Order: sequence, then structure tokens, then C-alpha cells
Amino acid sequence: MDRPQAGGHKPHGIARGPWRRQRQTTHVPPPTGQIPLYQLEQRNRPDVTQLSSVTLVILSHRSLWMDRSERTSSAKPPSQVKNGTNGTMTSLPATLLSDLHVQYIKSLDTIVPPSEFALLASRPEFTGIWPLQKKDDLEYWLTEHLRVNGVYWGLTALDLMNNIDALERDQVIKYLQDCQHENGGFGGHLNHDPHLLYTLSAIQILVTYDRLDAIDVDKVVSYVRSLQLPDGSFSGDEWGEIDIRFCYCAISCMSLLKRLDAIDVPRTVEFVVRCKNYDGGFGSQPGSESHAAMVFCGVGALAIVNALHHVDADLLGWWLCERQLGNGGLNGRPQKLEDVCYSWWVLSALSILGRVHWINKEKLISFILSAQDTEAGGIADRPGDMADVFHTLFGVAGLSLLGYPGLKSVDPVYCMPKHVIQRVGLAERYRV
Repeated sequence: MDRPQAGGHKPHGIARGPWRRQRQTTHVPPPTGQIPLYQLEQRNRPDVTQLSSVTLVILSHRSLWMDRSERTSSAKPPSQVKNGTNGTMTSLPATLLSDLHVQYIKSLDTIVPPSEFALLASRPEFTGIWPLQKKDDLEYWLTEHLRVNGVYWGLTALDLMNNIDALERDQVIKYLQDCQHENGGFGGHLNHDPHLLYTLSAIQILVTYDRLDAIDVDKVVSYVRSLQLPDGSFSGDEWGEIDIRFCYCAISCMSLLKRLDAIDVPRTVEFVVRCKNYDGGFGSQPGSESHAAMVFCGVGALAIVNALHHVDADLLGWWLCERQLGNGGLNGRPQKLEDVCYSWWVLSALSILGRVHWINKEKLISFILSAQDTEAGGIADRPGDMADVFHTLFGVAGLSLLGYPGLKSVDPVYCMPKHVIQRVGLAERYRV
């Protein structure tokens, strides 16, 4: 079978970040020569004598070596990289610039602060909907549909960095209330159609704040249940797009609301299992190519309902380890570029499976840190690109899974601070 070609784009929604801007950087081709497909210390390699016969058959047909010239990696190995903000060459940071990232996330806040809201609310033209700033910025309009997701990404990153109070809690809750539709679902922004992706983000935010009382939970349950199809899958909204992401969104949402009994879980498990491939990974739909973000959705959904016995942990763990490139970064599927967001999609699944130690942690930490914007803050998809809040969260969450000092622990199933999941009584109910 031919290898997939480099390039392409990320799947919609849960595996896609906000609008990305890239600066031109000088590509440094890696030297030729033979190297291992991924860097593993010998003691961390899986014991092949303990693998299943199916696993061994597949691994025996998979080359563990490849020529460096076949790599598509773009991250630079030197100690300097072009800064995404102004294009100047800066030294790669050796530590997480938490204070700078907190300021970056706060700068993205488009909700008018209380000091200005009181004045605006007194004006005759005020409609009762919270006004927004930065409407002259093109990026504001290009990312409008991601606003609720963006609040979740920013809030979770702030909490992991011990700065949850950097955002105004009451403003965020009021904004979410205004984004909830009569049918119970949440839109990506004010007056946007409801969707499962945004509904999950809204529930994650409210659970983090311990404010589910601020919304009509029964309507949310009814909305999610209405999107389940006879085969157990879920459509993302009323227009009918179906894939494994929405199964995860529905199961995660119902679990956080303690209402899993409202949906047909066994049927959903059957659909998720049908998305599993010969390589151990999961595709967006049955028969689709394995992708790391879909692996997270599949493994995460099965973990929540304690159905991980459907997963070959060694086979899938091996496939996930092969996502690590020579510069330490992870990609989402073979022959693709490394991307900081896969520090979450790959690591979360490895964490659930108990196999994070199968990759080179130090090199991945170095790669994530190298993607920081040392002037404006935030983390980009890779060194030299513009930072965004999507990659900032998943870079920080990846570092948390790797045990980076100074960060709160993140739950690998829900992508929420572990202390929040423990507070609601959902911590680690799954078994591999």
C-alpha cells in the first residue's frame, strides 16, 4: 500500500485550530542517513514476546527504519528560530513562559470589561447582548464560529497554569447563557446554530466553574439525545454530519452531566469499534484512515464507558509512538508534519493506555517549548509560526501529561484539569 502523501488539512472541528498565519521560514532539510522511525530507549520498547499474534503479523510487515530524506519534518534543530510575531531570530526558550502565555490569553478576551460595560449598558441602543471588542480585526470575523471553543481552550490553559481567575467568571457564564439555544444546544457564538462541539465546550467551562446551575441541563440532555442515530453514532448538528468526534462529544458531555443513561451507550460503543482499523488506530468513520485526533476520540469515548477491552493497547500504542519525528514533535498520521496539538491527541491516548513512556519525553518537551512566542506569548503549531489559543492549550496540556513542573495535572480523557474531574467524581473509572 502506498504511503499517504504529505500535505492536506486537518479534519473539521475538534482537530482543527483557529485561523493560522505563517511566516516564511528557511527550510533546513534533514541530513540523509538511516535512523529509527521514532526515538525509544531500549528499556522502553514493548516486549514483543507479549504482543498478540495479530499485532506481531502487522509489525512484521512494518519497516522500523526509514531514510531521513523521506521525513516531512519542518522544525529546526538549531538553537534559534524565527519569531512568529515579527520575524526576528530568537533563542529557543528552555522553560515554559507561563506569565507571558497568561497575558496572551487575556489579550484575546473580546468581552467588554465590567468597567466599560456599565457605561455601554446605559446607552439607549444597548440590546441586552454583551457587546464585543476587536470587530475591526479580520481575524475576529474569521474565527467567530470558534468563540465558545476559544473560551474553553483559554480557560483550561489558564487553569492548568494556575491562573483561572485571569478571565472574568461572571462574564463568561453570562456569555454562555446567551449562546444556549431554546433546544438546549450551544452555538459557537451569539446567534450561531447549535452544535455538539460547542455544546461540549460550554459544558466543560461550566463544570470547571461549578456552575451547571446557570443553564437548563435537561434541555442539554434532550438536545444531545436528539442527535443520536439508530446505529449508535451521533450527528454534529441537525444538518447530519456524522463521525467519531461527535460520539466522543456526546459521551463526554453526558458523563459530565451524570446523564449517560439518557443515550444508547452500547450502540455508540459498537459504532466506535467499527471505526477501528487494522493498525489499531481509529478513523473518523468506519473504513477511514487512522488519525491521532480520531484515536483520542475513540479511546476517550471507550474509556468513559469502561469499554477499553475493545482496544489492542500494544498495537495502538506502537502506532502512536510512530507519530514521533526526529525533532521530537508528533504528527497525526504517517508522512505528515509535526504539530504541537498532537502533543495532546497522541499523548492523551498513550496516557489512557499507560504507555507514555514509550516515546522520548525530553525531545517532545523541547519541541513544545520551541514553539512558544517569546515576545507576545502563546504557542504555535510549530516553531516560527503565529501562536493561537488552540495550540497554546494543547501545548500546555501536553506538557502537563509529561509531568512538566509548575502545571496542574490534566485529565487525559476529558482534557480538563484533573482536580475538576475529581471534584465531580469521574476520575479514572476506566481500565486498560
